[in-house]
Amino acid sequence: MTARSVRGVAATAMAGVLAAGAAACSTPGGGGAKDSLVVGLANEPETLSPLLGYGKDGNSKIFDGLLRRDASMKLQPALAAGLPKVADDGRTYTFALRKGVKFSDGKPFTAQDVVFTYRTILDEKTNNAAKGELDAIDKVTAAGDDTVVFALKYPYAPFAERTVLPIVPEHAAKGQDVNSGSFNTAPIGTGPYVLTGWSKGEKLTFKANPGYWGGEPKVKKLTMAIIKDDDVRATRLRSGDLDGAILPPNLAKGFKDDKSKTTVTARTTDFRGVTLPTANKVTGDLAVRRALDLAVDRKAMVDKLLEGAGRAGYGPVPTGSDWFAKGTERPYDPDKAKKLLDDAGWRTGGDGIREKDGQRAAFTLWFPAGDKLREEHALAFASDAKKAGIEVKVQSGTWEVIEPRMKNDAVLAGDGNPADPDFDLYNLLHSSLALNGFNNMAAYSNPDVDKALEEGRRSGDKAARKAAYDKVQQGLADNPGYTFLTHIDHLYVVNDKWKNLSTQVEPHDHGLGAGPWWNVEDWQPEQ
Repeated sequence: MTARSVRGVAATAMAGVLAAGAAACSTPGGGGAKDSLVVGLANEPETLSPLLGYGKDGNSKIFDGLLRRDASMKLQPALAAGLPKVADDGRTYTFALRKGVKFSDGKPFTAQDVVFTYRTILDEKTNNAAKGELDAIDKVTAAGDDTVVFALKYPYAPFAERTVLPIVPEHAAKGQDVNSGSFNTAPIGTGPYVLTGWSKGEKLTFKANPGYWGGEPKVKKLTMAIIKDDDVRATRLRSGDLDGAILPPNLAKGFKDDKSKTTVTARTTDFRGVTLPTANKVTGDLAVRRALDLAVDRKAMVDKLLEGAGRAGYGPVPTGSDWFAKGTERPYDPDKAKKLLDDAGWRTGGDGIREKDGQRAAFTLWFPAGDKLREEHALAFASDAKKAGIEVKVQSGTWEVIEPRMKNDAVLAGDGNPADPDFDLYNLLHSSLALNGFNNMAAYSNPDVDKALEEGRRSGDKAARKAAYDKVQQGLADNPGYTFLTHIDHLYVVNDKWKNLSTQVEPHDHGLGAGPWWNVEDWQPEQ
């Protein structure tokens, strides 16, 4: 959600992305080199090691998981020869492995590499903020070279979804410091692409893996251009430096009449929301949190900020999801918001800002510099809050500046994962993860929500899980730890040299594993 995501983000937290060379391919191409692609994206991965969280949700391009997701987000075999056999009432998962697979250095892939990957991530010395997502694992063992068995502590319903996690070669990563070793910047995997260079803050380059088990990709060169500023990304796309880029709606619409470009829209579970830190004297007041939930005009944000490319957000789960708890939508009701504050003793001062017991109703809201969409959300939120008598001071900074301030200051956060509600809700809300990296950034604590979160992840019955997650969402509506604003569509503007581009339902983290190039290894050149 944050920096990871930026996991807000971005939290992740944080970040997968792709890119590439210079010209054309896919289902057709044209102009320039037909076997290269250059993509402009906003976020740069902190590491390329899956042991530290890189590519944990799949589509890492350098690596493969046991399973992968197809266009409809259904699980399919990757390094596994088939889907797992599940036994022992959901506590044992057995994977038969694909034979003949090799890492890009020519060494064979075996079950021991799978064991090494999962055991290393779970080791307490490994600085992987997402290791809690594998909490259900009791042990992982190899039964020969071609079979892996996971024994779980409890029946964890979405466990198979977690096995899209990339597998690392033991021979290349063992024997070095997992947190700072060379593997983090010079990885070796079984995936369709091989890293050829990384100029920090500028670009990552990849070449097609000639020994890829799925067949050598036709797009031979990929370049991820790292361009954090939205305006600069749009300018470079217009100048021809890029073949494609992710852009916010207000910049994407600038290419509407450009016949050489096409805009691809991806549905997502990617939300934008404001953390309401419980340690802050203003946002720690339940009446203030409830009032802010009613004071924000979500429809106006969707219409004006997103140009209609998104939906109102009331929590991590989008309203269109089967897992959404109907009835938890919060109306835009500024009058009720004001009454809540009046009743709680927050009196309006001469400047229109409220005060209670000498405490002014004011707090700081941070957003990552260069992210125009977050900036616009932050300013719109501040404007709505001011009408209710609450002053929100909007500031920008890097995540390095923002993270140490999260305990007391609000953050315009983002997150979202379409694979399972547990993946969003648990990390965002469980009290045990308060301010653990970019998890539970608001330090939200609600015993009833904690209990329902644990019920939801441990039950194998979908109806029981739905009931548990309904309780979570109702608890969040009654006691908001965040003011959720919107779920945004991701907009990609791409040279019109490629046809029939598709997208998956995307998570918050987007780049290498998402966008129209989520399956670039399968693109075919124009005949």
